[in-house]
Amino acid sequence: MTTPRLTLERILVVLAISVVPIISNAQTADKIQYIGPYDRTGLTVFEAPPETEVPFEGLAVGWGAAFTQQLQGLSHENTPGGLIEIGTGFNTATANLNLDVQLAEGIRVNLITFLSSRHHPEAWVKGGYLQVDKLTVLGNETIDRLMENLTIRAGHFEINYGDAHFRRTDNGNAMYNAFVGNYIMDAFTTEIGAEVYYRNSSWLAMAAMTGGEIKGSVDKPDGRAPSIYGKVGYDSQLNDNLRVRVTGSVYTTSKSLNNTLYSGDRSGSRYYLVLEAEGASTSSNFTSGRFNPGLRSEVTAIVVNPFVKLGGLEVFANIEQATGKAANESEERTWNQYAGEVLYRFFADEKVYVGARYNTVTGELTGDVDASIDRVQLAVGWFATENVLIKAEYVDQTYNDFPAEDLRNGGSFNGLMVESTIAF
Repeated sequence: MTTPRLTLERILVVLAISVVPIISNAQTADKIQYIGPYDRTGLTVFEAPPETEVPFEGLAVGWGAAFTQQLQGLSHENTPGGLIEIGTGFNTATANLNLDVQLAEGIRVNLITFLSSRHHPEAWVKGGYLQVDKLTVLGNETIDRLMENLTIRAGHFEINYGDAHFRRTDNGNAMYNAFVGNYIMDAFTTEIGAEVYYRNSSWLAMAAMTGGEIKGSVDKPDGRAPSIYGKVGYDSQLNDNLRVRVTGSVYTTSKSLNNTLYSGDRSGSRYYLVLEAEGASTSSNFTSGRFNPGLRSEVTAIVVNPFVKLGGLEVFANIEQATGKAANESEERTWNQYAGEVLYRFFADEKVYVGARYNTVTGELTGDVDASIDRVQLAVGWFATENVLIKAEYVDQTYNDFPAEDLRNGGSFNGLMVESTIAF
């Protein structure tokens, strides 16, 4: 009999589950300040709210979880052949554990652990950070006035580049994604650093600096440089029915050993084993259906995200360009991504919706080859409760102008996905 490996992740999970019941006034998340909800009420929250109605009553611990599973019925084809045979079946469930701790007034800690993911069989920490919205603990009136418009976030966290990452599926938490799959070029990564926000009425400005890579490192310093990024935006509820939000974000790093802006999601794609070779495994080919432009050494990315909500109608768009190169390339390459989605949420409680999304990427592969990928998604969903979402999606994705020897040459996949998610 073998002894289970005692990892840091396992220790954190055990400690978290053990500590929650014994800390006084720490049973529920409603004692946590300046936080967006994990359930349906967290839809369209974007950044954590700059105001709170939750009074500080001492140390408090809030915990929650999210679970998601799919029934996949996709088929795929290509020109060169050699694809693994796939059919209808269930994908293994993914799960998150969420921990939030209120340390002092306006100061909290967040920790998210992936208990189960497509890529990793073991539990592992996605990231954690300290968020500061008030510094009344210092007892300085000048600092208190300054913090009325400031928020500071520091740690190893999901960076706030663009707005699409607020509407994507994050491993076990698919509550905010009206569809099943994320974007083809999935701009998501976790890095070590700090973000500083200034918010005044409807206006938002954020500046940040991180280590530029998904892991901390002190070796090969000549090959690494910090990533600098920022966001500016306007977000206003113009009247009872109309909300308008527009943001622009930029991210840049001059050199990196392994930048992962478009490959930082280690949890995996929702479209299992599409366009993969015979003998492929679910975990080793965990990004099937996505595209990574491979700009690992240098990258500058810019994205604009308009969002309009008029009654039950929601319109969201992603206009993005990324330029950079890998370490073995002498010339920069550019990829463009465009996405637009329209949702309509029915009835007074908006618990039923239908939606459509079009997503396309175009750019230059290594070897001066231009290629493109197009995807159409049609979805319907129902929030059975505030914590339970059931949705179905038809997806059709095609690959254009890929090299003859590439499995994606003449490639496509399509079919039906059914997904259920629980989050609290």
